[in-house]
Amino acid sequence: MGPVVLMVAEKPSVAETIAHKLNTRGVRTRKALNGIPVHEWDGVFFGQNVLFRMTAVTGHVYGMDFPGKYNLWDKVDPADLFECPTIKNESNEKQKVPIMLRSEARSAQYLILWLDCDKEGENICFEIVDILQDSLTLIPGKTLFRARFSALTTPDLKKAIESLTVPNENESKSVDARQELDLRIGCCFTRFQTKVFHGKYGSFDSSLVSYGPCQTPTLGFCVKRHDIIQQFVPEKFWTIRISVKLDDAKDIELDWKRGRIFDKQLGEYFLQLLKDSKVAIVSECKKKECTKKRPLGLNTVEMLRLASSKLGLSPHHTMMIAERLYTQGYISYPRTETTHYPAAFDYRGVLGQFGKHHEWGNFVKWDEIVSPLKGHDAGDHSPITPLVATNSNSFHDSDSSRLYSFIVQYFISTVSTDCIYLETIIEFKIRDESFTFQGKEILIPGFTRVYPFNVISNSELIPQVTIDANYAITEKRLHESETKPPDYLTESELISLMEKHGIGTDASIPVHINNICMRNYVSLLAGRKLAPTDLGTILVHGYLKIDPELVLPTMRSAVEKQLDLIAKGEQTLSRVVDHTLDIFKAKFLYFVKNIAGMDELFEASFSKSAGSGKPFSRCGKCKRYMKLVSFNTSRLHCSVCNETHNVPQNGALRAFNDIRCPLDDFELIEWNGGARDKSYTFCPYCINNPPFEDMKKGSSCSKCSHQTCKFSYAMNGISYCGECEDGLLVLDVASGPKWKISCNNPKCSVFLSVFDGSRRVRVLADEECESCSAQLLKTDLPKKGEEGEKKGCIYCSSEFQPYVEKRLVVSQRRGGRGRGGRGRGRGRGRRRGRGRRGGRDSP
Repeated sequence: MGPVVLMVAEKPSVAETIAHKLNTRGVRTRKALNGIPVHEWDGVFFGQNVLFRMTAVTGHVYGMDFPGKYNLWDKVDPADLFECPTIKNESNEKQKVPIMLRSEARSAQYLILWLDCDKEGENICFEIVDILQDSLTLIPGKTLFRARFSALTTPDLKKAIESLTVPNENESKSVDARQELDLRIGCCFTRFQTKVFHGKYGSFDSSLVSYGPCQTPTLGFCVKRHDIIQQFVPEKFWTIRISVKLDDAKDIELDWKRGRIFDKQLGEYFLQLLKDSKVAIVSECKKKECTKKRPLGLNTVEMLRLASSKLGLSPHHTMMIAERLYTQGYISYPRTETTHYPAAFDYRGVLGQFGKHHEWGNFVKWDEIVSPLKGHDAGDHSPITPLVATNSNSFHDSDSSRLYSFIVQYFISTVSTDCIYLETIIEFKIRDESFTFQGKEILIPGFTRVYPFNVISNSELIPQVTIDANYAITEKRLHESETKPPDYLTESELISLMEKHGIGTDASIPVHINNICMRNYVSLLAGRKLAPTDLGTILVHGYLKIDPELVLPTMRSAVEKQLDLIAKGEQTLSRVVDHTLDIFKAKFLYFVKNIAGMDELFEASFSKSAGSGKPFSRCGKCKRYMKLVSFNTSRLHCSVCNETHNVPQNGALRAFNDIRCPLDDFELIEWNGGARDKSYTFCPYCINNPPFEDMKKGSSCSKCSHQTCKFSYAMNGISYCGECEDGLLVLDVASGPKWKISCNNPKCSVFLSVFDGSRRVRVLADEECESCSAQLLKTDLPKKGEEGEKKGCIYCSSEFQPYVEKRLVVSQRRGGRGRGGRGRGRGRGRRRGRGRRGGRDSP
């Protein structure tokens, strides 16, 4: 047996097609040890008889990952992922691809790689080389070869094997660099974000809060449009609408040359000028012959864009169909940035089979066939072209049929004549105001007869007029309208933005768009529009708040340019990777330090979900129970009114059933900081929306001057505080039986524990101490030798002094229990009296 030439394709189906196209005398097929087919046939290679052995991998053999110990999220600092080692694991260990390749290479002397001709294909080439380097003596250009092809047709494949090259190591390294950067950066941010936010909010159920160097800028485009829509303020404008009657009794509507104005009075003024006019006079008639150029060759981005906007197919689904059509031999390679057909391209030969086909023959008019326009040559593959003429209904699914039909018609359009149309602009004068009518008439349809979508249409009516002719005005009115915001981005528009800013490649763009949909960052609306979800919006706003470059396209665009330099051999992998990781590590550490900025946005959205918390107190508006949401901070949320009310933190909350604020009807709540802190009552609405000018946001009932509410300082104030300048000591009537009198100055730490165990304590609003002017209290003293209700002053009455203890809030002053003689002499002589209901003594 002669030498063995091992050939490896990217997919088993491609390997089968290549084997049968290169040999027509019969192919022997068997199964390799892992079940992948192996095709063999006898042939000639470099002038010697050989055995060709064709098999395949199933995409990437290896995937980049971290060693096992770095995949323990709870034990590894995400920042370590920037510098820890990486490894390459088999993408699918069950397939045993490396073992299979080594087995099939045992008796081989040559290796020809038939991987897809893009950067990913080059990377897979070197994965295979690494696997076989110990099994074969691989010398580029002597025993190691690369076949380059754009279509699975017999001429293309035979041309490829006759002009073999070598694998491009620089392009492979650019893929390695991309994989490492995306792995390290994506995993680092994703792990940190997920650990911070997952499980923190009751209404937030996403198990993964992912970040991607391409995915996130893609989401950023959608959120930017969303923000424009949300911030848009409609503005009314006016324009004058005029209709005139033609000689054939048909009416046409004219456009005001001034367009629209934003002042109604000015519009009415212009309309008044035209009030007495009965006719419109033709002042000018321009006719211009225009050309609509035929399209350039179809590349991947344009296919994805049109498939989304015109066929309603998602980019991800479109690529899956296109790849299937390619492997079945119906179209050329679907991943290309090129729109320029090569000079040697036999477009007439391709058209020949479609011209003879009963379904496509009507589209091919040989007298209208011309050379394709010169487009962009990216140096990769030829534009996407149909290769086989078949019935569109021969496919098993309608999406494949529609995409194939689109590619066929688009291709024929690229080699059809341009469209010629006549543009007519007629100007009418009414007084000194100008109005116009514009219409288009197709003279030579050209490519539009074939092009699958409408690009230009005939106007229904282009009047035949003469200069200075008069036409009767049938309608004159001032039309009111308003400006409207742009709509949400469509997939087609998003693809264009990604291409413009260099986000992703023609192969990865569908993946990034699919990711933001699958991860619930955007919702797909009718017309394939992408509306950001709350989660997607919060993430982008959080990045913009902390470090805008994490979401703006500029960073990724710069990285893509560096990766292209690696592919061209103008930059090294290590320098690009190290430089980029240094930048992103610094950004990550800054992001971690300032994560509270994003956390605030999460709280504002997810903490107020109706599904979180427990029923707590009644809303004063809808009279339904509000829920107490207690995660990072406590809040009350009313799901009926969709409102959230902040409440005091770091203490116990107790709701009062049916005890309501007289101002807004919200149920009152008590906040208690425990034995070593103050306590007070508050209204959840008033504390966020102060009802009086002298109240600040966050004020409790002890700062409220309401004259009849039994919880206000007007009813429960006792005296000025002896420790601060503007505080008032107020009895918390809800604190019993461990009664407290607290200073209502939030900055003051003073409170009194009084009458512990008493059943009732109340302030006598109309009675003051004769000695110090403090309000008197009435209480049933605890049974310690004194029984029955007693009335007195907490400062001056000797029978009260054993039951009054001054304290300081522990959180502000450690150990602050200073008893100071059980209340005797505390602040004596310092504005002890509080005055009467709003008539306080001056400081």
